[in-house]
Amino acid sequence: MPHSRIAVSGSTGLIGAALVRSLRTDGHEVVRLVRHPARSGDEVEWDPKRSYVDVAGLVGCDAVVHLAGAGVGDHRWTEAYKREIRESRVLGTAAVAEAVASLDTPPKVLLAGSAIGYYGDTGDRPVDEGAPPGDGFLPSVCVEWEEATAAAEEAGVRTVHARTGLVVARQGGAWGRLFPLFRAGLGGRLGNGRQYWSFIALHDHIAALRHVLDTPELSGAVNLTGPDPVTNGEVTAAMGRVLHRPTLFTAPAPALRIALGDFAEDVLGSQRVLPARLMGSGFAFAFPGIDAAIRAALR
Repeated sequence: MPHSRIAVSGSTGLIGAALVRSLRTDGHEVVRLVRHPARSGDEVEWDPKRSYVDVAGLVGCDAVVHLAGAGVGDHRWTEAYKREIRESRVLGTAAVAEAVASLDTPPKVLLAGSAIGYYGDTGDRPVDEGAPPGDGFLPSVCVEWEEATAAAEEAGVRTVHARTGLVVARQGGAWGRLFPLFRAGLGGRLGNGRQYWSFIALHDHIAALRHVLDTPELSGAVNLTGPDPVTNGEVTAAMGRVLHRPTLFTAPAPALRIALGDFAEDVLGSQRVLPARLMGSGFAFAFPGIDAAIRAALR
């Protein structure tokens, strides 16, 4: 995409901040959706709980990237926090989609966040974008999350649902919690370690988002995961190899259920998700293997 005006929500998060840096480095104009009155020309006020977006700030945007939402692993899953997870995604996405649809000249693309939680626990069975949603809390959230873009789609805006896997990064996310433990020699398997983790290096994730923005043929669901999912046991071994630390500890399933509540079932669940549409569109991964992804995170 030539030098463009691009709006980004969730710009202070792990992925959003990295995307903003990448876009600005390449000369794009980035405006950030923020939850306070705009203080500078690169800010647009919005409030997902009130379904409010300052639409004037989106005028002239060629693309909108919507990544905001309460962190899935940030808190123990109480009923109140589960409601926050759902509402932050569904209400926020609907507000952005309706704002996009209301513009006289809407952007060419709305790239909206989603997650591989859509598929639920797939065991050792590989799945791609053609698979149906799974059962449980996260699949139901993901279905509503993606449906919330309806206004933009009905307005003829190319809409993409970026179903993100586990992002390998030391700055945040699930892996941001793993690195200190493994560096201290306290890392190990979670449960029996046989559950698949569909990972993607942060560098590849940002490159994939940029690829989606630049590829008009892509719309609908796109899995943003690496091409070679590995088990938690293999992740544990790779972390030990790369960091040169022992990996003797194990977090038993009952202990995880006590510590994490309902979220433990997703930590212990298995998702062998393949990025079929991404690879079919010509995207090339820079760090496809787990060792390479971990080393990239440490740079």
